[in-house]
Order: sequence, then C-alpha cells, then structure tokens
Amino acid sequence: MNLSFFIARRYFRSKKSHHIINIIAGVSVAGVTVGTLALVVVLSVFNGFENLVVSLFNSFNPDLRITLREGKSFHRADLSQEILKEIPGVWCLTEVLEENALMRYKDRQSIVTLKGVSPGFTGTTGIDTMMTEGRFLLEDGDHDFTVLGNGVAYFLNANLNDYLNPIQVFVPSRNEPPGVMADQVFSQGSVFPAGYFCIQQDFDVKYAIVPIRFVRRLLDQPDACTAIEIRLQPGADPQKVQQRVESAAGSRFRVQNRYQQQEFLYQIMRTEKWIIFAILTFILLLATFNVVGSLSMLILEKKKDIAVLQCLGAGKPLIRRIFLTEGLLISVTGALAGMILGAAVCWIQQTWGVIRMGGPGSTFVVNTYPVHMQPLDFVLVFLTVLTIGYAAAWYPVHNIRKINTSDQNLL
Repeated sequence: MNLSFFIARRYFRSKKSHHIINIIAGVSVAGVTVGTLALVVVLSVFNGFENLVVSLFNSFNPDLRITLREGKSFHRADLSQEILKEIPGVWCLTEVLEENALMRYKDRQSIVTLKGVSPGFTGTTGIDTMMTEGRFLLEDGDHDFTVLGNGVAYFLNANLNDYLNPIQVFVPSRNEPPGVMADQVFSQGSVFPAGYFCIQQDFDVKYAIVPIRFVRRLLDQPDACTAIEIRLQPGADPQKVQQRVESAAGSRFRVQNRYQQQEFLYQIMRTEKWIIFAILTFILLLATFNVVGSLSMLILEKKKDIAVLQCLGAGKPLIRRIFLTEGLLISVTGALAGMILGAAVCWIQQTWGVIRMGGPGSTFVVNTYPVHMQPLDFVLVFLTVLTIGYAAAWYPVHNIRKINTSDQNLL
C-alpha cells in the first residue's frame, strides 16, 4: 500500500486530540455531501424536464420536416414523394399546408395557424395520444372537421356538441385584385370541431388542425404544400436518413430533424441546466473552504508527526502527499456519500413521486417532478467535486514548509 495513502487514511479515521478538529472534519464531509447531492438531484430533474418536453414535442413534430429554404409554399410536383418513400428508413409521409387564419365562433374569434394535413397525419406524429376531449377526426366523407389546441378552444369557447353553429374560418384571398369590396378580401369556410389537444402552450394557443383539402380550397391552390413531414421506421438511423433525404430533395429544400425544428428551445433548456450547474458548483466551492480549515488544523496538530517523519528521512514531497491525500479523502468520501444519497432521492421520486407539482386541481402536464438519472452526470459531478477538493487541499498543503518543527520534543 502507498505510504502516503496509508498514513492519510489513519489520520482520516483516527480521533484527533482536539475535538474541534473532528467536528470541522465532519462538517467538511457533510458540506461536500450536501453539495454533491444537490448537483445530482438538480441535474436529474433538469434531465427529467428535458425528456418530458421532448416527448411532448415529439407528439406534434415529425422525425424529419422538409421545407423551402426561400419562400413559403411549393407544388407537390416539385418534390417527388415516390423517391422519398423509397429511401431506407422512411416509413410514411404527410403533406402539410399552413396558413394564418381568423376563426370565429358565435361572438368569439381568434387568430390561429391552420395546419392542413393529408390523411395519415397521425402516422407521422403522436398527436392522437394528446387529446383531452373529443377525438382526432378530420374527414368523414365530404365533411371536414378541425382539431383545436386547448388554448384556441378556450379563446373561441368552442362547443363539441353544437351541431348548429360551425366555426367560421377566414383567410386572406390571394387571387382578388386590388380595389375589391371588403367582404371579398377573405376566403371563407366552415368546420365543426371534433376534439381538443394539449401539448404545450405555444402549440395549444396557435394551431387548429384541419384537412389539407380544406386549406387548399380556401386558398384556391389545389396542389400547394408548405412542408412534407416524415416518420422514420423504428430503429432507423435519423442522421443517415436525413442525409439521404437532403440528397433526394436537393439544395432548394431544407431538411430538419426534431432537434433542429425546436433548436432555440432546446438550447435554452441546456443553457439553463449548465447555468444552474455552475451556480451549485460555486456553492460547493464555498462549502469546501471547510476542507481548508480542517487540513490547516490537522497539520498544526501533527507538527510532531511531521518532525518525526523528517527525522526518518521523509522529504517535503512525501509529507505534502500525505496531507493532500487526506484532503482528497474528505472530498471523495463526501462525493460518494452525496451521489449515493442523490441517487436514492431520485429513485424515490421516480418510484413514488413524493414531491408533487402544484396542488389539487393543478393543470400541469405531469403531477410530480420528472426525474431522469444519467451516468455521465454522475461522472461529471464526481470529477467536479474531485477537482474542487484538490484545489481546496492544495493551499494548506503547499504552506507546510512555513511550519516550524525544530522546537518539537521528539522523544
């Protein structure tokens, strides 16, 4: 066994002659433990929220989305869907035509984004699993229906059981020349609501999903599209499929994966996570000042031992390694204890959901704080604590040479 580690371990485990040193050492370990536990728990909670948001967005966003780099809409013939379907890994396609519109129900109205989709839209997304009321129905023979976001339904005060008053839809007419009457500026249609969905506020207050034929009829553009949405086969490599789709689509089109479709949001979430990590690391740094005090007092107490070791031929490097190892033992012990306790807290939250979000009647998507533990987070936390612990132990160890041991009674 390494001599410096052997002696440091004895110092770490043995009782000190001054009881205050034991207290300070215990406080040092406790401080590192609490700081490590906080890092593990907070990172796991952020991972849980990130997974929750991704799962919610994945119920609306497709695996891949093809749009124009310049301009808004294109003709179906501009992008061969047959070629796209033959790409390995592509499961199904959906044509999409989006347009801003005014919806009016009785005396209520709201500006929305009409998302016209071709049949089979639920094959490229999981939106049918996010219904809060009614059902996901867009077409029934020649009849058109709409599925509203919860926010849109709230603003319109829509009623699924009102079969006498449809929702009126108005979109700007693109084919009318200037100078026409005001009532001719808009194209008008009507649909009945079939259900409401709830995903995320940005979607819920914005979108009304309708059949693509309804939007094309309003715009008088029978083959227009603003996007092609693609669902991948289970197990397909998204990156490889994206590259092949980009090659097939050509430079005129942009192909985005799920991360790129909500890139700004994901960047904000990750930035928040690392900012919180930096703040907690700073708090942990303050907690490790106890290590400095503990080592400083231990070095003063062991002046006689240092003198004995010097008489036996131990050099300054060995003595420094002994007390540096002692400081690292404090940090490692606190880090391991904190990670074990943090993992236990996260497991309890995952299993039983002890800490809940909001009170009775809350409208959160989930009732308890989501938690997801990742092994890389534990490695990062351990290395962070180890680095801080080394820096905290270095200062008192570096000043050992200033201690005068010549007056110690060695006999």
